[in-house]
Amino acid sequence: MAAKYDLTHLIAPQLDRHLVFPLLEFLQERGFYPEEDLLKAKIELLNHTNMVDYAMDIHKSLYRSEDVPQEMMERRTEVVGRLKALEEGAAPLITFLQNPNAVQELRADKQYNLQILNDRYQIGPEQIEALYQYAKFQFECGNYSGAADYLYQYRALCTNAERSLSALWGKLAAEILMQNWDTALDELNRLKEIIDSKNFSSPLNQVQNRIWLMHWSLFIFFNHDSGRTHIIDLFNQDKYLNAIQTNAPHLLRYLATAFIVNKRRRPQFKDFIKIIQQEQYSYEDPITEFLSCVYVNYDFDGAQKKMSECEEALLNDPFLGKRVEEENFSSVPLRDEFLENARLFIFETYCRIHQRIDMNVLAEKLNLNYEEAERWVVNLIRTSKLEAKIDTESGTILMEPDHTNVYEQLIDHTKALSGRTYKLVSQLMDHAQPQSAR
Repeated sequence: MAAKYDLTHLIAPQLDRHLVFPLLEFLQERGFYPEEDLLKAKIELLNHTNMVDYAMDIHKSLYRSEDVPQEMMERRTEVVGRLKALEEGAAPLITFLQNPNAVQELRADKQYNLQILNDRYQIGPEQIEALYQYAKFQFECGNYSGAADYLYQYRALCTNAERSLSALWGKLAAEILMQNWDTALDELNRLKEIIDSKNFSSPLNQVQNRIWLMHWSLFIFFNHDSGRTHIIDLFNQDKYLNAIQTNAPHLLRYLATAFIVNKRRRPQFKDFIKIIQQEQYSYEDPITEFLSCVYVNYDFDGAQKKMSECEEALLNDPFLGKRVEEENFSSVPLRDEFLENARLFIFETYCRIHQRIDMNVLAEKLNLNYEEAERWVVNLIRTSKLEAKIDTESGTILMEPDHTNVYEQLIDHTKALSGRTYKLVSQLMDHAQPQSAR
């Protein structure tokens, strides 16, 4: 049943093959699929990398034998030989980069640097290209730290925009695999800036790069301290949201989760609910369906049922279900936070359409017993601006009417109209610029 909510088959094709390994490790840990199938999938992935020793270890585990195929031994010899050859080709530039005094001569001007390297150290395009190939080979061998350093240095000298972009993707993957979340977020932002620039290769290629960027970003956003805010900032932009709706609706799971656990992002929430409503017939996911039940259909019984499905989907998602082990206790912070806020969403919406609420009914809607529901509501009234009180004798919650000031309503509508007008003008200007250029 858990595998029903697994999105690996949709996410993996958008990742570098090295980034797929953490997903397979998660699936193996959860036992979704037969162990033998997952080990075979790992070997198949490894066959397209230079991590031959790792492939040999998995082969031994899979077939319970210390013997490995002859082609694996031959492949290992080939990799070692190729690595030495690439290292020799890049050696002059690596030696230069390891000399602090020599590196101090470099400036921000790449053409100046290339001239210095050529005139004083006899290092030219051939050695710079060798550094890229060596860095790429190191990455394929699983030496992510070395690859990240060499790719960073390569980008400082590279004048080819396409090759520099490729190196940046490689550096991002390496930082993710090393779990350097702050650095990875910086690289992600650099990539986004390049992808969103108007001189990007082609509109179709630009959309595909946005799709890749969002998939890769999941590793960062659900591990970085402020990631749940950043995912809304990125995914909820019109160009990225359009790409999601057109090419990757499964990413709505992650944006929906971020909205639910992030209480400070409510201004954009209403527009997102409209997207959920539009996509409810083309994409099914417990988390988006939960929002649809609460905010589109006002189906609180349906929302209650969906909460258990949401919990299962969260626990079994490699980005949302990571466990934190503390002694003999295993907790899932995101799951707990999600369920707490999901109850709040049900309660707030239910309260907006009812003035008197039976505590027993509310407890049922929230999947709590009576005492838990009462404590939960009391705590909510204390910590929020909720205008409500509990009548303990009748076992009901009495909601105070919320009469919004007409003047405030007018201001809100004016702000919304101004925002839509600005967006429309921006879109018209973007559309008009290529025409004026012609």
